[in-house]
Amino acid sequence: MLFFTQCFGAVLDLIHLRFQHYKAKRVFSAAGQLVCVVNPTHSLKYAPTRCAAAQASTEQGTLPPCHHHEVVHDSQLVPCTCPLFSCPWEGHLEVVVSHLRQTHRINILQGAEIVFLATDMHLPAPTDWIIMHSCLGHQFLLVLRKQEKYEGHPQFFATMMLIGTPTQANNFTYRLELNRNQRRLKWEATPRSILECVDSVISDGDCLVLNTSLAQLFSDNGSLAIGIAITTSKVHSSEAEM
Repeated sequence: MLFFTQCFGAVLDLIHLRFQHYKAKRVFSAAGQLVCVVNPTHSLKYAPTRCAAAQASTEQGTLPPCHHHEVVHDSQLVPCTCPLFSCPWEGHLEVVVSHLRQTHRINILQGAEIVFLATDMHLPAPTDWIIMHSCLGHQFLLVLRKQEKYEGHPQFFATMMLIGTPTQANNFTYRLELNRNQRRLKWEATPRSILECVDSVISDGDCLVLNTSLAQLFSDNGSLAIGIAITTSKVHSSEAEM
């Protein structure tokens, strides 16, 4: 009975995922956009991390303690950029994508324009939805996070990070767009480099921010579809319009 119950639950999950994907394809196929269904992951990281600790120390005007017996850190190495976990991995920027795919199993989707379909938006915070987007010869990391910036008031934060340097990031413009029930919300900005830390971008609010009621306006049965487009641009602008 236990084996049957587990198998039956797995089949139901698969049917639910296929149904969500079918609905998304039906809605967006006319636009010729690829659809990626992204399931939520409860973040296990919300304990102080190297990135958060460094940011807190900077805000307090102090630097983390340095001991003479410590090994000198290689400035060419970067820590794991996955916002889900306190991963101790660090390596060169060129192998970050391989680490994210192999260790954290983050999916990657290719195409100039794609649709990011986040399921189960009702789950409690903190929760993350993450994919990688390969476009124009570069890889980008899209992070959608449900987080309580103020106690009892969860919000959704969506941002696009280039897996590259800040100089490279300045060459691109990304657009996030929600469109449902004769309503449209668009955010357009220059992506930030993954070296700048996703947590800092969300804390600064330099991203698409939705409160719960606004997210519900654009959701469909607990799923939120976000259209993504990336272009090359030297013009740096940031806007949100409705």
